Amino acid sequence: MDAIKPIIILVYFLFALLAPLQEPDGIHWRADQRLAWKDFKGDPTNTKAAAVTSSGISYSFSSMVRGDEVKVDYEVGAYFYPDKSWYRPLVCDSVTLGHEQLHFDISELYGRKMNKRMGETQFTKNVKAEIKKIYSEITSELNDFQNRYDDETDFSRNRDQQLLWNQKIGKALGTE
Repeated sequence: MDAIKPIIILVYFLFALLAPLQEPDGIHWRADQRLAWKDFKGDPTNTKAAAVTSSGISYSFSSMVRGDEVKVDYEVGAYFYPDKSWYRPLVCDSVTLGHEQLHFDISELYGRKMNKRMGETQFTKNVKAEIKKIYSEITSELNDFQNRYDDETDFSRNRDQQLLWNQKIGKALGTE
C-alpha cells in the first residue's frame, strides 16, 4: 500500500529582476496591455538612470510521485512590479517608455522559454531540484539578454538599435 500512497509536493518560488519577492500587486504580462508611466510607482534609487523596470519570471508547481512516475503541474509567468519600478519625468519620453516595456516583454519571452523547457523535461523524484536548476539557467540567460539589450540600445538612446530590438522581440512574441 505504501508504494501506491501519493506524495504531493507544492512549492512556490517567485523571482523578479531587482525584486526578490513577487509583489502582491505585480502586473502579469499580457499582449494587449502595455505599460504606462502611471504604472511606475517606485522612488528613483540612483542618479544615473532615467527609468528602471522591475520585471521577471515566477513559477509555481505541484508534483505527484507514484513509484517511479512523476506528474508535474506548473505555471510560469512574467510580472512587472510597479513599486520597484520608477522613472524621471523630466528626462523620459515615449521612446524611453517603449524601452522599458521591452524589458517586460523580454521577461515574457524568457517565461515562455522556461515553460517550454518544463514541458520537455522528464522529471524524476528530484523534481524540486530539477525545476530550480531550469529556473536558475533561464534567469541567468534572461539577465544576460536584458544587459545585452541595454548595451546595444544604449538604454534607448540609440534609436536605430531600439527600433531593431522592438521588431526582434515583437516577432519573437508574435505581437508584431
